[in-house]
Amino acid sequence: MILYVGLTLLTCLIAYGVDSDAVRCPAGVLRKEAENKVRVTAIFTLLFVVSAIREAVGNDYGEYLQIFDKISGNVHVSTEIGFNAVVRICQYFFGTGEVSARIILGLFSFGTVYFLVKALYDQSTWFVMSFFLLMTQGFYFNSLNTVRYYFVLAVALYSMKYAQEKKWIRFVLLILFAALFHKTVLLVLPVYFLAGLSYRLWHLIPVGVLCLSAVLFPEFYRTILFKIYPFYENSAYDTGGLSYVNILKCLCVLILSILYYRQAIKDDRVNRFYFMLNIGALLIYCFGSFIPVVSRVAFYLSISNVFLIAGILKRIPDKKQKIFFTGAVILAFSLYFAAFLYKAYDINIRLLPYHSFVFE
Repeated sequence: MILYVGLTLLTCLIAYGVDSDAVRCPAGVLRKEAENKVRVTAIFTLLFVVSAIREAVGNDYGEYLQIFDKISGNVHVSTEIGFNAVVRICQYFFGTGEVSARIILGLFSFGTVYFLVKALYDQSTWFVMSFFLLMTQGFYFNSLNTVRYYFVLAVALYSMKYAQEKKWIRFVLLILFAALFHKTVLLVLPVYFLAGLSYRLWHLIPVGVLCLSAVLFPEFYRTILFKIYPFYENSAYDTGGLSYVNILKCLCVLILSILYYRQAIKDDRVNRFYFMLNIGALLIYCFGSFIPVVSRVAFYLSISNVFLIAGILKRIPDKKQKIFFTGAVILAFSLYFAAFLYKAYDINIRLLPYHSFVFE
């Protein structure tokens, strides 16, 4: 736990000096831009190293080792073809032992951390706040566990800028690439497109009908889901139930958004995009509890709050209100982080205690 807390504090301290305005300056502030890149590189290095040298961290670590063995033995596995191809290439060059397994996991650590940090650097209007929110919500630390999913989640976060800029070819190609490693990411193709549209009040009608149908006919949607992921049916992941903490988090973000909608969202196309994604995540949590591991669906939308919250806080015009809400956000997510670390020892999570093949 000390390592995780220390890593978060140290990287947030480094992130504090990143000037997001210099990133977006057309002419570029060369000295500040160079400092930004040094700081971001330091953050990337720290996060990557901690992730890459882990061993027996996460409840699926042993499962991945078994998958590697099955792939080397030409046994059928449920993982996607892109992942299987990376494993086969690494095993071809490095064999099928521990070294190969560590290199495979290290490659995914590199990719995940790269896309997370790059997304924040390119898109956030307040880098340190976005980075703080990313770390305290556990998105980085969870990537030490569910390897494939958090890699594609990082890619999805990075792809948001292409959806906002309507660079659809780049967006689609990037998501199709990510789908080679976890096909749930295909969900963002229609969702991110819809989040960028302009809406009217009458659009609430089809949304309401869809939510009502999810309540009345959950088995219909489950049948479709299990056609895509049949091994989730009646598995340990198929537990159902509402995620009250995530619902509360989305609601609090929604309230903050409404309070400063005119100042930060109404005329800001980018923040409006994140705002719609937060609403979508809230609806999924409230009406999609029948979905196995519902958070894996909702996170594609709710992770955007790292940009939305930072964007709103930066645009609050009244200084006292800005200080109050910034402090409230820091306190709330610090408590969330503490609860996350407490649960990280759970046998079904096992992100703690941290082990590394370098020190053991």
